[in-house]
Amino acid sequence: MFLVGIAGGSGSGKTTFAHKVMKRVTDPSVVLLHQDSYYLPSLPSHLRVHGEPNYDHPDAFDWALLKDHLSRLKAGEQVATPIYEFRGSRRLPETRLVGPCRTILMEGIFTLWDSEIRNLFDVKVYLHVESDIRFIRRLHRDVRERGRTLDSIIRQYYDTVRPMHHEYLEPTRQYADLVVGEETDIASEILAARVRQVAMGLGQEPGQGAFE
Repeated sequence: MFLVGIAGGSGSGKTTFAHKVMKRVTDPSVVLLHQDSYYLPSLPSHLRVHGEPNYDHPDAFDWALLKDHLSRLKAGEQVATPIYEFRGSRRLPETRLVGPCRTILMEGIFTLWDSEIRNLFDVKVYLHVESDIRFIRRLHRDVRERGRTLDSIIRQYYDTVRPMHHEYLEPTRQYADLVVGEETDIASEILAARVRQVAMGLGQEPGQGAFE
């Protein structure tokens, strides 16, 4: 099992980057996991800022379930991953079956935050994009896809997104094997080439130096 972790701030283009890699690989044994799927069904009471839930804190995620699923997938099993609905900020009763598979790409803001999960990855990627670009992308996405108002997006950005990024997320960049900027085409092609090697059973085994 070959695991790739893709981290970066909100609006840095993690999902887009992951889909670029998937498009270049075109192999059914490669699957994509979204850390957003593992938001807790309800957030702890301490995760509130000015009465609003803080979805940008590490404690907002169901780490126990995510660790269990990654361990089982790595062991060649199938898991039922949660489905999170952003418009209602809730975990749906439906699930999505994933696995067994040969390679997993997992993207999310805190993909590299937990040491146990971080140590499972054969390649760790961090998307480093300037804050103004990330904010504009987030604003467009949340209005278009999640039914948010402009005022609520700006308030959430200053109350939780920005401070949580600086306190918890930005420090995880130090763990990345590959730091990618706003231009992701070349990096996605390089990563896709490595994933294709693994999918075809070529090159080194996972864990023995992903780019050596």
